Amino acid sequence: MKKLFSLFVALAATIFLFNACGKRTSETNTQDDFLAQWIDTSVSPGDDFFRYATGNWMKNNPIPDAERRWGVANLVQDEIYEKLLNINREAAADEKAPAGSNRERIGAFWTSGMDSTTIDSLGIAPLQPELERIDAIKTTNDLLKVIARHQVIGGSPLFSMAPYQDEMNSEKVTLHLYQGGIGLPDRDYYFNTDSRTKTIRGEYQQHLSRMFMLMGDDGMKANINAAAVMKLETSLAKVSRKLEDLRDPYANYNKSSVSEFTSKAPVLNFGAILAEMGLSKVDTVIIGQPEFFAFADKSLKSVSMDDWKAYLRWNLVSSFSGQLSKAIDEENFRFYGTALTGVKVQRPRWKRILNEEEGFIGDALGQLYVEKYVSKNMKKRYQDLVTAMMETYSEHIHDLDWMTAETKVKAQDKLSKVTSKVCYPDKWKDYSSLELSRTAYLENVIKCRQWQFDYYTAKLFKPVDRTEWDMTPQTYNAYYNPSNNEIVLPAAIFLIPNLPDSLADDAIIYGYAAASTIGHEITHGFDDQGRQFDPAGNLSNWWMNEDSARFAVKANMLIEQFNNYVVLDSIHVNGEATLGENIADLGGIVIGLDAFKKTAQYIKGEKIDGLTPVQRYFLGYAMGWLGHARDASLANQIMTDVHAPNFLRVNGPFSNIPEFYEAFGIKEGDKMWRPDSLRVVIW
Repeated sequence: MKKLFSLFVALAATIFLFNACGKRTSETNTQDDFLAQWIDTSVSPGDDFFRYATGNWMKNNPIPDAERRWGVANLVQDEIYEKLLNINREAAADEKAPAGSNRERIGAFWTSGMDSTTIDSLGIAPLQPELERIDAIKTTNDLLKVIARHQVIGGSPLFSMAPYQDEMNSEKVTLHLYQGGIGLPDRDYYFNTDSRTKTIRGEYQQHLSRMFMLMGDDGMKANINAAAVMKLETSLAKVSRKLEDLRDPYANYNKSSVSEFTSKAPVLNFGAILAEMGLSKVDTVIIGQPEFFAFADKSLKSVSMDDWKAYLRWNLVSSFSGQLSKAIDEENFRFYGTALTGVKVQRPRWKRILNEEEGFIGDALGQLYVEKYVSKNMKKRYQDLVTAMMETYSEHIHDLDWMTAETKVKAQDKLSKVTSKVCYPDKWKDYSSLELSRTAYLENVIKCRQWQFDYYTAKLFKPVDRTEWDMTPQTYNAYYNPSNNEIVLPAAIFLIPNLPDSLADDAIIYGYAAASTIGHEITHGFDDQGRQFDPAGNLSNWWMNEDSARFAVKANMLIEQFNNYVVLDSIHVNGEATLGENIADLGGIVIGLDAFKKTAQYIKGEKIDGLTPVQRYFLGYAMGWLGHARDASLANQIMTDVHAPNFLRVNGPFSNIPEFYEAFGIKEGDKMWRPDSLRVVIW
């Protein structure tokens, strides 16, 4: 993805379309100040281009108390929120909406979620039936039944699971099992010894105790239960793989029959868990991390039943914290918002409910959104931009000096079969079986989670639907799906805040959209992970050995480059974990630049506001990563995210590109200058 490499991502987003064919002249003044307004002329572009390009905006736009970071994504998001708010208010006010319609469904979700008075008055009572199930556990079989139920309705205790295309057979959806079950964002939080991480561990222990007290435990009992949960989660974290190790598709692919898996982990007894979920027909699973499940099996015998009950209570209440009382919601935010990422106050409730709604019934919201805000003509506009990028990438593959002729033929074949999905889907999810109430928010959320579980697990028994989208059109994001060999570009990703399409010149468009989004996603199909999938979306070694060796040399150079970047205190970027995104950033920029060189604006070469077309291209790309983050948020990102911080997604790849050096006069002695021998050239 442009923002992350995952398929189940849903953030709210909207659109202000800009014209990819829009032409600008040096005589037009309205646009002239658009790029210049961000520039900090006190910073040399050769020392820190990101701060030069965006520093003036950051000086004048401090991070709001309710945000962990603040930048272009937030500016876009706020425009999106306003449009989605209008849709929800209209739906909530429409008491005559047709029964079973998306309008009725959205109105019910919104009304129930915004009724904070009722939610607070109920406290933890709406979860009482589930808590009683936990209290009634006596045997391991009872424990597994509750774990199975919570996998369906929330929390994902002990492990994670998801139906997804088989990496070796993309025509079939198979159930995948992954490590999980921990409350901190990543396994390293349980073990790193730096002062920042140790402080967070201490805060987490306090958070656990406070949450148990909010569940009704006295202080002593709360501390005992908190210690038990921390011990159990630490043991699960110890056998969990590191972030960078999760990126190897072969190492994390271990196919097994359910009967074989059950025989190897008899206490876990996954066959019985599947039966409890209503999935007894599932006969095959793909296990991401077998050593994790071997330990999970042993832990069911070694951990006391009282400790398992405490763990399940915590996991359940934490997963529903946003739908429970104000005290629980605020304690959840105190840790996961303030302690972990430095955010001082919560976003207003209406924004949080919109986020929840987007995650649960985003397609229903998307249908109304497209009807109201998305032009029917925009698909062709951005499909044309995709075509321009595809053609330029094909030229790059043809001209590569490090790839053999045999592999070039296969690479061209894969590129020609990349599917692009632009702006919005041709068909939508059917929510007709989902009935929501205007008066019971937590119950609505449980119904939504059950609906999602049923929807996605039904795929296990059907042919793969390659037309489906895993993002909504109002999402400010994009992704590449290796199993479908497709790029998906929601309508909202093309929004530039406060800039109508008629005023966006090609230089901005090719930097902001073609390079950082379209080119980025296309090259994900050929990064260190994506290149391991063939045109049909199957794991397959289709490269010649010498190609793989040469690619590895170049990839290792990029790993080393990013490993040397210090983000905060002594915290370095994880070059191995961020490699795929760094390859995609670099590839998107060089392909976008060569595609831009074919435009009339580049060929004419006229300056706008004193900036050459190429300078505007690089500034337009930098604008796509405009923003800054709190220290705590940066530290969290380094430990949990496969993306480098925004400023390095600009400065890092730019320092490898000759045209950047030429455009801004970068010379030896400047901080961004790198000798030719260290500049990474892949695509």
